[in-house]
Amino acid sequence: MAIQNSQASPGILFDVRHVTRRFDGLTAVDQVSLSVAEGECVSVIGPNGAGKSTLFNLLAGTDKPDDGIVRFDGDDVTGFAPEALAQRGVARTFQHGRVFANLSVLDNVLIGAHSRLAMTRRGWPLIGAIAEVYRALVPGTRLRHEDEQLRDEAKAVLARFGTRLMPRIDAPAHSLSYANRRRVEIARALMLHPRILLLDEPTAGMNESETAEMLELILQLKQEGLTILLIEHKLDLVMRLSDRVIVLDDGRKIASGLPDEVRNNPRVIEAYLGHRHVGQRTGHVVPAAA
Repeated sequence: MAIQNSQASPGILFDVRHVTRRFDGLTAVDQVSLSVAEGECVSVIGPNGAGKSTLFNLLAGTDKPDDGIVRFDGDDVTGFAPEALAQRGVARTFQHGRVFANLSVLDNVLIGAHSRLAMTRRGWPLIGAIAEVYRALVPGTRLRHEDEQLRDEAKAVLARFGTRLMPRIDAPAHSLSYANRRRVEIARALMLHPRILLLDEPTAGMNESETAEMLELILQLKQEGLTILLIEHKLDLVMRLSDRVIVLDDGRKIASGLPDEVRNNPRVIEAYLGHRHVGQRTGHVVPAAA
């Protein structure tokens, strides 16, 4: 696919225009436009079935839009495959955590560095895969040194999660709790050296203390300048993290703006609570989970 220049403003990473995705008679994402600037944390919220994860799939390349344009850093990447977007610095996690169950925690995280291997970066993914097999079978001095560097880096990433993961670094991923599998998935995404991190409900299945730990981690990543696009149902967390909030309902964008503006928007309250509640409330209460 040819790369086209964009008219997006400087510093905009994702610039999405009128993206639509249909499944037979259902329009899951309907003419949605959004932008995410470098260094921003933008959250996408909405009731269950609003189209949030489908939108993420379109941005990360695991699905293709029927209409609309997706630009990344000024280039038209509409319909690009996930590996092509990963090479550009797009990393994501999934609503339902995905790990390689029989691999160790460390090896799961090392997989995140795949797109950084030289052959893969040059646009030769098959050769890159063959090169990885060769690395395992015939490890020369230079390759051993590179592997040691990657392992040290993976351990540094895992250290962000403290005692949650470091004592389990050699344990198979299937032995981890659900919350720790989510942490492994985020660690793997960070090994990509992402320019933007798409987090799909990173605190799903976590209790209050685990959610607080995840909040602190994401705040730290934000303070380090990482651009983040977040789907999250825990709205207290959204309000603390977000520079801007986008609200979807029934596949359409119904509101966007600063967190407090969105939280007090009558259309947002109606989407979460139903029309009959809107007249009974001041607009200051959106439930902590939906």
